[in-house]
Amino acid sequence: MSDLPIVTDPNGVDAAWLTAALNGAGIPVRVEGFTTQKVGDGMLGESLRFNLDYARPVEGAPASVVGKFPSADPISRATGGAIGLYLNEVRFYQQIAHTVDIRTPKPFVAAIDPATSDFVLLLEDMGPARGGDQLTGCSLADAEVAMREAAALHGPRWADPTLTQVEFLNRPMIDPGAIAGMFDGVIAAFRARYEGRLEPEYMTICQDFADHIGAFYSGPAAPPTLQHQDFRLDNMLFEPQGGRWPMAVLDWQTTALGPGVLDVAYFIGAGLPTEIRQKHEQDLLKQWLEALRKYGVSYDWNEAWTGYRHYLLQGVFTAIFASVSTKQTDRGDEMFLTMARRHCAQAADLESMKMLRRA
Repeated sequence: MSDLPIVTDPNGVDAAWLTAALNGAGIPVRVEGFTTQKVGDGMLGESLRFNLDYARPVEGAPASVVGKFPSADPISRATGGAIGLYLNEVRFYQQIAHTVDIRTPKPFVAAIDPATSDFVLLLEDMGPARGGDQLTGCSLADAEVAMREAAALHGPRWADPTLTQVEFLNRPMIDPGAIAGMFDGVIAAFRARYEGRLEPEYMTICQDFADHIGAFYSGPAAPPTLQHQDFRLDNMLFEPQGGRWPMAVLDWQTTALGPGVLDVAYFIGAGLPTEIRQKHEQDLLKQWLEALRKYGVSYDWNEAWTGYRHYLLQGVFTAIFASVSTKQTDRGDEMFLTMARRHCAQAADLESMKMLRRA
């Protein structure tokens, strides 16, 4: 596996490379040919499905695999390398995925050159599946599944002291001081792009958050665990592999160590239409807390609710920061505007900015 070249352009993948990749993962096949199709609309990476033709059938060999590569867009690629997003995802698959219960694709290849951020992932194909859609939102039933899967990520490593020894989790992906120093420019770019498209009351919340962003990084204390940090519908597949599992989660570029409730608040705020979120968010949070009990975790409701109200602002941050640091597309604009609207409404309902200003 160590001799396998890191192919960063999907056009550079050939049958010999796929053969070597699968052989290195213990699958004794020879790939004779393949077809490809684009998978998803990733902002920071390019993903393709490789439908494989073998020289002869081999029991258990995958009919298809999914390759993930750096973005072809120079802005997105620079962002993915500079703040360690590519490194995070590869290290997650190398070091962490097998230690948690959340369903993720099995990696056949997970390789990166830390000096250049060149990387390649060759992953188990989770299709056929029903993809989440950030724009339309999800049903309450799907949100309940997501709460159980969130607990399957957070519970196994809850307050695990060995996580402090995992280098990539303890390397600041985003330095709070640096972010605070540059955020005047970030919010200015956000306003320039979306002024007149985002409702004035929501733009006011975004500006208010930008003015107090330093306080966001001094949030309520909580037991540390693994975070996805972009736990939202576009990174989820429901009923993967034809219903073999309830859900699978992709795109582990933002894996971090911190309060698990951040993922819960972020998902609920981004994934549910506002009227459904308003009615059900406390119940969904309680479902996550109950699912954590399977792992021996008892997390006080008041602490969880306080953390929820603070860390939901991760969604406001993402809508602002990610929109101006990745390639601009029509769907991307609609996605970030939808996220901004839903998260700002959530922040207004729960008076999160009042909390932040008091911090």
